[in-house]
Amino acid sequence: MNVAILTASGIGSRAKQDIPKQFLHINNKPIIIYTLEAFQNHPMVDEIIVVCLKGWEEFLCAYTKQYNITKLKYIVNGGKTGQESIKNGIMEAKKHYGDDDLIIIHDGNRPLISDEIITQSLITCKKYGSAVAAIPCVEAIYKSENGKSSNIHIPREHLFRTQTPHTYPLKKLLWAEKEADKRNIENTTATCTLMSELGEEVYFSLGSEKNLKITTIEDIEIFKGLLDTNIDNYIKVGDLDDKYFAEPTICTRN
Repeated sequence: MNVAILTASGIGSRAKQDIPKQFLHINNKPIIIYTLEAFQNHPMVDEIIVVCLKGWEEFLCAYTKQYNITKLKYIVNGGKTGQESIKNGIMEAKKHYGDDDLIIIHDGNRPLISDEIITQSLITCKKYGSAVAAIPCVEAIYKSENGKSSNIHIPREHLFRTQTPHTYPLKKLLWAEKEADKRNIENTTATCTLMSELGEEVYFSLGSEKNLKITTIEDIEIFKGLLDTNIDNYIKVGDLDDKYFAEPTICTRN
């Protein structure tokens, strides 16, 4: 079984809105519903768990009924940190699913995830035991100690930007959470960084610039623009993805 855990427990402080960003309406639809629909409509996804901000559970239930999100089976509250929220979702999955079931962890405020990204994440995980969506870095990157200036350039050819989904067998996630408790590892930024802290290899799967995480007002503007954009038929697509992800890239902790 393939199960998605969608995290939607952030308060959205950086977006500076009156309601959490995952519940903001864009074109008369909540952002979280765009994300849920992507997994609802994917034939390889069987069920969904949502880690929801406390107090917003009834809103989420109402929206899922309105938009016929039938794969949503369980809602749990988030924790004080992102790592704790993901753990809450994993512990809920433990109650209902088997060790070998695949768990697809995805940010609820990444609403433009494509069928291809979900499919490749599952395929990569089945083949290599893990999958983290990633894209090659195309900007010039500098390291700065003071945040104002730098003369330390990091070659971009060796850099990748990770996104979600992160896909692992449930037993691997349970192991990671147990090890994190044992080693007092707290407040990692994502499942992939926790795995790196534990010395695990990370296998990259297909990502996309469109798979943006909505965090700021600028992100909302970009999201709205992408919803209304169609690619001209003379533009070739897919070449960059094929080049970098014909075989997954392995990332190890130094």
